[in-house]
Amino acid sequence: MPVITITSDIGQNDYILGAIKGQLLTANPAFNIVDITHTLSPFNYLQAAYICGNAFKHFPPGTFHIVLINLFENKLERLLVAAHNKQWVACPDNGILTMITGSRPHEMVELPVQHINGTGVLQYTAVLTEAFNKLASGTALTSIGKINPSIDEKYPLRATIGPDWMEGQIIFIDNFENVVVNITREEFEEQRKGRSFKIVFTRNEIIDKLSDNYSDVMPGEKLAWFNSGGYLEIAINKGNMAGLFGLQGFSETAMQKSAALQNKWFYQTVRVFFG
Repeated sequence: MPVITITSDIGQNDYILGAIKGQLLTANPAFNIVDITHTLSPFNYLQAAYICGNAFKHFPPGTFHIVLINLFENKLERLLVAAHNKQWVACPDNGILTMITGSRPHEMVELPVQHINGTGVLQYTAVLTEAFNKLASGTALTSIGKINPSIDEKYPLRATIGPDWMEGQIIFIDNFENVVVNITREEFEEQRKGRSFKIVFTRNEIIDKLSDNYSDVMPGEKLAWFNSGGYLEIAINKGNMAGLFGLQGFSETAMQKSAALQNKWFYQTVRVFFG
């Protein structure tokens, strides 16, 4: 049975998600539909890329992934379907594809969207449903749309690195207000070179050791560890790290040169000093 995942910013309070699943099952009752999340922030592509990238890699080859985020910021003329890591990713042409894949996919097509008497979510997903049904039946990707189109390309932020330091941005805050930073274990160890370190946030808060998980520290104590996705996470055991220290998800507007925004930016970044 072909697996199809759906990730979106739609929420779960109306009929839309049920209707999308109905479209898919009408086209092919053998589709096995899996929800990733439907609470993405509409404009937070960093968050969406983090969630999608770390979820998708655990699905089997041949899985179809639908990503619906920020569909109506501009008039959307086309959707994209790309082959990535032996799976398929379908999404609007708004930059989210390369945020997830990290580079421009080599195998990719565009699917035009007809705007007739208004176009809503279900008109977009109808196009993807037809494409997925063809791919599941063995039709080649190159036969279902325009090959290698020019697309909107956006890329994830990378940590800034110096000889004795690195600075990352907060890319995700979970329901427990644990804070995820865009520094991977590989990047951290490559820069660390066996040295001691201090993880610094909100001016003078420091963590100077890594834990294996939350149980390594007493309730109420701070900890840092590399989570299941391989990213640096700072947290408080049985506490609310983001809320207690005022930490926020990174926003590029905070990089603008004004005192107020620079102060906000300070609460969206985490620094590591080596010595």
